[in-house]
Amino acid sequence: MGTGALPVSDQGLFPAEHRSLRELYALTRAFGGHWARLDDKLDPAPDVLARGVEASKALLAELAERTAAYGLHGVPAATGAGAWSSRLRGAGDLLLERNQALRAAVLDVQHVTTLLAFLAALADRRGDAKLAAWHRGWETRLRAIEDDARAAAVAEAEDPERAIQAYDGYKLGRAGHKLAVGLGTLGEAYDGRVGRRRG
Repeated sequence: MGTGALPVSDQGLFPAEHRSLRELYALTRAFGGHWARLDDKLDPAPDVLARGVEASKALLAELAERTAAYGLHGVPAATGAGAWSSRLRGAGDLLLERNQALRAAVLDVQHVTTLLAFLAALADRRGDAKLAAWHRGWETRLRAIEDDARAAAVAEAEDPERAIQAYDGYKLGRAGHKLAVGLGTLGEAYDGRVGRRRG
């Protein structure tokens, strides 16, 4: 185990902190972009999606101010990576049912809150109480949204028929959902056949 001081970057950050702050730009942009698409497609959409989108925008604006003090910036590359990630995620959503899309959305914000907790611990380790408190404030704010998103996903069980509808009601979404259901039916038939042979 080393005994010397931990290395920091020219900006006064741990390398892990520097990388994670850039990752926070990307993950926050991906979370906001993905939730905006879900909010647009789901009918009705839980109000927590719009709240999450607004929170992601506010976090990115504050993050730009905070990291500029360390000579660290996240536009356009880091946020651009997040935007591309949310587009790819949106394409994959075409195969999902409504309940699946909402459950997967919880993971978006969960990644951000976990990263914020990690960043707070790094800032504490470096003795930067002000930055650690800022990370924890955002973690707390987004955890409330995460909890509400989880509750909205679970509430889909109140209407089991609606829960298994295509998340995207447009033609492409319905086609993707139909494909996913067909593949699932084939997989279930295959598993049943193998199970009967083993039995």
